[in-house]
Amino acid sequence: MLLVYARGQAPESGAADTATPSASQLQQGIDLTRQGRFAEAIPYLTKAHESAPEDYAAGFNLALCYYGTGQFKQAIRALAGLRAEGHNTAAVNNLLAQSYAGDGQSDAAYKALEDAAHDTPKDEKLYAYVADACTDHYDYKLGLRVVDLGLRNMPDSARLHYERAVFLARLDRLDEAKPEFAAAAKLAPGSDIGYLALVQERLYEDRLADALAVAQEGIKAGHRDYQMLSLLGTVLMHAGAAPGQPQFAEAREALEASVAAQPAYSTSQIALGKLYLMEGRAKDAVVHLEIGRRLEPRNPAVYTSLASAYRQTGERDKSRECLQALSRLLSENSAKSSASNP
Repeated sequence: MLLVYARGQAPESGAADTATPSASQLQQGIDLTRQGRFAEAIPYLTKAHESAPEDYAAGFNLALCYYGTGQFKQAIRALAGLRAEGHNTAAVNNLLAQSYAGDGQSDAAYKALEDAAHDTPKDEKLYAYVADACTDHYDYKLGLRVVDLGLRNMPDSARLHYERAVFLARLDRLDEAKPEFAAAAKLAPGSDIGYLALVQERLYEDRLADALAVAQEGIKAGHRDYQMLSLLGTVLMHAGAAPGQPQFAEAREALEASVAAQPAYSTSQIALGKLYLMEGRAKDAVVHLEIGRRLEPRNPAVYTSLASAYRQTGERDKSRECLQALSRLLSENSAKSSASNP
């Protein structure tokens, strides 16, 4: 997600009476946005934006909060308003591309990204942010188009080669993904991305022992990136780590560290919830699985584990609700698959 655009500083306590209401509301909204408290920030930013609809900071931060709370259509409207006011910037178009991706408008998302990259074609983050949005919303075909655009402008980007490999693998095009993993590792040897590429390549080839060895090597080398920690914990669990074993404790430590480093990373939240469920800590599992569901509502795996966790806490109604949500999601996915493959 894009960084918050902030204008000015918060008024000092002794100068509060000299600040205009809209300026005060704007600063409160920006402060809350910086803390990731998007829902709380929206009322302040809405009032600031209504007072000064041409104000870039108010409009952009409001759109960012709408995006952060999954209100993609509202984000699109706010960003379209900014562009109409003359703020046709790379940041606006990039967040617009993410919002369109969230709203399922793939072609519009790609066009907005092209606009974002027009003036700064070698800004790797422009492509990476939209690629992340595609991952979050399971639009792997759009994700592949996004990284292909980035690689045309930045052919030596290890991160974009890595992202391309992951999208290809998720589209069951593993033979095409392998050289992309290799390219990422070659372009950034010994880096976070280099190790991630090597681990993922081995995982997709079902070489769990090799993947585990590379992940542990990366951690020992100091690459305690939240994704690497998440991969380590996940690989240990897939390798059969069970409660009471040293490997299980290692997996728990890695996933807890990953969640602490990046609470918005749904993969770690869901994996930690599953681990706690295995450990008999159903209430703790619910906490993390619910966060995972909020971050990744279309992931079927989260509902199965969450239903089990609620069943163990005695909350049968919530368990049934999760299974019903899972059934609806699977039906929707089946319908979409049928529509795309007539």
